[in-house]
Formats: sequence, C-alpha cells, structure tokens
Amino acid sequence: MAEKIDFKKSLASYHGRRGQFAIVDVPDLRYLMIDGHGDPNTSQSFTGALETLYPIAYKLKFASKTELGRDYVVPPLEGLWTAPDLAAYTTDRDKSRWDWTAMIMVPEWITADMYDSVLAQVAGKTPPPRINDLRLETLSEGRCAQTLHVGAFDDEGPVLDEMHNRFIPDAGYRLAGTHHEVYFSDFRRVAPERMRTLLRQPVTPRDLSRVSAPTES
Repeated sequence: MAEKIDFKKSLASYHGRRGQFAIVDVPDLRYLMIDGHGDPNTSQSFTGALETLYPIAYKLKFASKTELGRDYVVPPLEGLWTAPDLAAYTTDRDKSRWDWTAMIMVPEWITADMYDSVLAQVAGKTPPPRINDLRLETLSEGRCAQTLHVGAFDDEGPVLDEMHNRFIPDAGYRLAGTHHEVYFSDFRRVAPERMRTLLRQPVTPRDLSRVSAPTES
C-alpha cells in the first residue's frame, strides 16, 4: 500500500509562518461543505455541522484506503467567513453577524459514486444532524495572501487588519473573495493561546505592473 498522504505537508497552500505574510497560488480543491449563520461558539447549527462533517470525512478516508489502496490523513477543519462589513470579524468581532461555511477538504481521487455511497451508508444508520445540508463542492481561490496566527481566535483582529490594510495593498493587490481559515489545532482540546490557524484572503491585482509574485512560506 502507498504511503499515507498528509496534505498539510504536501500542499504548499497549507504552509504559513507566524509573523510573516505571503502571496500564494492555491489550487482548486474539493470540500465537504455546510453553511450556517451566527456565533460558532453558541450556534447549534455550527455544532451540528461538525457532527456531520467529521463522520463523512472519516468514512471517505476508510473507503479510499479499502477500495483504492490510497490512505491519507483527514485534512483539518476549515471555514469561510463573511459579514456585512469587514469590521464584523476584524475589529468589532460581532459573531452574531457572521455567515460561515464549515468544511473539510476531500482528495481529488474520491469519486462522486464513493461520496454518494458513503452518504447513503451514514444516512441509513443514525444520520448526523445536518446531513441534508451537506454538499461536495470545488473551491477556486487562486492567488491569496496568508499567514499563520498563533493564539486565540479573538486575537486575530490586528493580524487581519495588517494583512488587509497594509500587506495586501503594498503587494499590489486588493481583497477579492471570502476570508478563509484553516484550523491546525483542535479548539476543543488546545488552549486558546496555543491554537494555530492559517488566515487566508483571496486577492486580485490592483495594478499588474507592480504585483508581488507568489512566495514560498
């Protein structure tokens, strides 16, 4: 059997360094996705999303291993976050106004038939709470700015402010697309000050003559 793949190591778009911003090109990736609204700390909708995403993600991993002989580490939880204005998740941190998509990446070799089969198996037993809201979708982000944040989620504001208002304009870009976070730490088990979160923002050139090229991080 082939070596188990860990996408956190093999995909450059999962790499980031604390205190350093980088411009990266993110490949099109497929995700298990569930949408929701409101404060993730108190929302039953968010809890239900996690209770649905993880069983399906692990079932797909086992199906890949047994049916295809291709094993991999289940990728980390990720989230897309939007709000009526940027301040709602940068400076104000008004979580009641947030719209979100909770998601877990799925390898490109997982077929639609495998996904449908796993979904039917899980739904036929004790279905997770939001299985009817689950979808498999490709996310196309392209060029992005990103950095690694170490610390509590509520301490992200100054880092995002610097990325949005200084680094991105100075690199010749403007914001485009949806704020994206990758959770390398399990926030149910890791102390807030030790949590590692990749902060990503899709961008588009403001002036093609002065944009910064992608950088290794």
